[in-house]
Amino acid sequence: MSDSWQGPGARDPQGVPTGSAWGQQAWPSEQVHQGYEGHHPAQQPHQDYPQQHAHAYPHQDYPQQHAYAYPHQDYHPSQQVHQAPPHADLADAADAAGPAAPAESVEPVEPVEPVEPVAAVNSTEAAEAAEAPEAPAAPAADATTDSRRRTRRAGRGRGGARSSRRRRRAGLVKVVAFCMVTAGGSLLLLRGNELLDRLGSPTVPEKAAPTPAPEPPDPGRVLQVIAHPDDDLYFMNPDLRYSISAGHPVTSVYLTSGESDGINAGSAKAATTKPDKPAYAEARQNGIRAAYAKMATGDRGSPWTRTVVPTKGGGHAEVDVLVAKPQVNLVWLQLREAGTVYDNAPDSLHGLWDGKVPRLDSMLASGTPVTQKFSYTKDQVVQTLVGILEQYRPTTVRSQDPTPGRYPTTKRYTDHQDHFYGARFVQMATAAYAKDVTDRPHFAVQNYAGYINGSLPSTLDPDEAKEKLDILGTYAWLDQQNHCNSPAGCGDLKVSDQPGGNRWSDSINYTRGTSTSWLTSDAEHGLWAFKVLDGQVAVWHRPGPVGRWKGPDLLPGTGMDPGVSTVTLADGRIAAFGTRTSFGAKPTDYTREVVYAVQKQAGAEEFTEWQSLGTPETADETWTSDISAPAVSVDGTGQLAAYVRDGASSLRGRVQRADGSWGPWEKYGGTDLHGSPATATDGAGRRMVFSATSKSVVGWVQPKPGAPLGQVTATGLPDTTLPLTADGREGGVRLWFRKPGSGNVRTALITGEGGLKVSQMTDLGGLQGFGSVTASGHVLAGRTAGGQLGSEAGPGRPWERSPLMFVGAPSSTMTGKDLVSLAVVGLDARLYVTSSADVPNAHLAPWQPVGPRNAPPFP
Repeated sequence: MSDSWQGPGARDPQGVPTGSAWGQQAWPSEQVHQGYEGHHPAQQPHQDYPQQHAHAYPHQDYPQQHAYAYPHQDYHPSQQVHQAPPHADLADAADAAGPAAPAESVEPVEPVEPVEPVAAVNSTEAAEAAEAPEAPAAPAADATTDSRRRTRRAGRGRGGARSSRRRRRAGLVKVVAFCMVTAGGSLLLLRGNELLDRLGSPTVPEKAAPTPAPEPPDPGRVLQVIAHPDDDLYFMNPDLRYSISAGHPVTSVYLTSGESDGINAGSAKAATTKPDKPAYAEARQNGIRAAYAKMATGDRGSPWTRTVVPTKGGGHAEVDVLVAKPQVNLVWLQLREAGTVYDNAPDSLHGLWDGKVPRLDSMLASGTPVTQKFSYTKDQVVQTLVGILEQYRPTTVRSQDPTPGRYPTTKRYTDHQDHFYGARFVQMATAAYAKDVTDRPHFAVQNYAGYINGSLPSTLDPDEAKEKLDILGTYAWLDQQNHCNSPAGCGDLKVSDQPGGNRWSDSINYTRGTSTSWLTSDAEHGLWAFKVLDGQVAVWHRPGPVGRWKGPDLLPGTGMDPGVSTVTLADGRIAAFGTRTSFGAKPTDYTREVVYAVQKQAGAEEFTEWQSLGTPETADETWTSDISAPAVSVDGTGQLAAYVRDGASSLRGRVQRADGSWGPWEKYGGTDLHGSPATATDGAGRRMVFSATSKSVVGWVQPKPGAPLGQVTATGLPDTTLPLTADGREGGVRLWFRKPGSGNVRTALITGEGGLKVSQMTDLGGLQGFGSVTASGHVLAGRTAGGQLGSEAGPGRPWERSPLMFVGAPSSTMTGKDLVSLAVVGLDARLYVTSSADVPNAHLAPWQPVGPRNAPPFP
């Protein structure tokens, strides 16, 4: 593949500007294998985890047909962004991608015939009844009844028709009232706003209004920031591939060049290969371009347009645009990498963050169109990233884990220092972008685990793992054919001996945003949703069963990490818990703490200010501020407690006293805990807490409500992937989790009488996938293979796939006794809700987007 950069103002044959106007919506990736201490399997911890896959898997065409796949084949980001003068600031160019509602949004029309009471009606049938503008008459039960109907209709005339309409409308009002009482008609409840508005208006037309045209498509825009060229392929795939296959605009930003020691060779030839850092950096860029081209087009040699753009930080970046799919961009910042996973390396992102060096130099790859060297201060790195955010206006930002922790025994980082210090720069940049830029869409953030994946049960089913490994094989340049026409090489031969790394091709794990309790219902059957957007907690609220949705409204207080858990207090108020990251003037001022806010009164839209519970970690340097998201529950005495996994991989918690104050952070023990704990209360009001380990699940239980937790207890459950979901039911607490290497959903009932006891271990199947599973009533839902939402609406029912792709975890709640509400936040950072009657043979109602489109402003 030859480079097609032609200098400022040039255009490629497809019409993509290739000049200096920071256009094409992506820059080349600079993923490094850090002296290959970062990624070389022979130098990684946990060598007792052998590679289990061959690396010659054939590429399989990706079958997913996303319902809102990118619709505009003529989409050209550069047509929007290349409006700036040759030296325009990166932040001044406008985004060209427009988001689209991933949900199926159907505007209700006025029904004519009253429907039957819906408590026992399939929601799909209810949808058909509600959407029919003129329902045809049903066949008569007998000839006499049919004759009487014809006689009555013949005698009505015009006045009779109006009377009939009034009677029909009155009947419909009664049915809607019935639905409100029983909360059984999921579709009518979702659309109650429009129905009641029309029924209550004296100017309702006699005929149903025409259905308005659907909203313009808004697939959402994804921006990924990673430290080295390949961190995205190892740790963010298959999410990356899902987004590209679905047609989302995707931009990947690589902070460093990944030059390592400059030796592009496998272990057999490493000793005899001459180091060349610029050439190795170029080879990695070539490998990334080939991998992305294959994911997007099936052809690794699909051409790119390469351009130089000035950055807001004062340097220059390379931006690559895939000609066949210009919504796919790569941005290469080409800074120097650390060259070591753990050891002190002042000339690195870590050293720059800590102030050990005032500036970090560039390391330009050979062949890059960027010819002028530069260096950045800490603030200039942040400003460069802010400029990229301003340019692309993403609705989903993906980055690595900023607080991965240390191994308890060796105290070494569990991830590469470039990975998590790069993620901290992303945290600072998104905070500045959210604060200073007002003409932008809302955005959500997703963080990804790194090297620790090799120590945990595999999350991907065999087909997904093979697909991921195949893309890594493309990056590793296994056939060594010079398809890119570059003397530097067409891929990263350091990983060619073992492209899957330390079992990293088998897994993907989110480090935050895995809670499934962010949607909750109140005593009036209203719904409340809490998600972090723009670094603040966003709240959506629907009062009562058929009220009008409001939101998103951002609660005051910034620095919120992805992920919110909610709990209903004994007095009916809702409390929201999360973690908050703070930056200070000194590097050591970086802290994370548990915070919570409470409704001022039950049902009120006003919440208290965020109150801090602090953190069990005393200093960032000790465990890199590695605490999990809090798990919260209220026991039978009304006592509230919050639990986290600490940096030492044990359980810690604080319990609220009767006077409202909180006790200290207690130590509850446990070792080898991973992810976030899960907690719920059993039928006797006893609180149970559970946590996954690398081998099984352990738990704690109160001997009685109000008492301290008992000792950590092994459950005997098999190994499970992260995370766990817990819900009190059937007299105990039911857990849901996934089978390693499969994605199948499993469940077990845990009882607490006389200590923890496990029963009813069951495999529920599923559509593969990974991540959190939400459960309420008969409804289960979680991410499927392909990245969409899969759901099961009853025991023994086949799993169904929805068109929605989403951020983090789904959430569900019982709304009344007979209705399950389900919600996700799409990749467009917009809330989508649906519901299902909690009865046999129910289905999910059509998804409803909440609030305005989260579209970016256009220049």
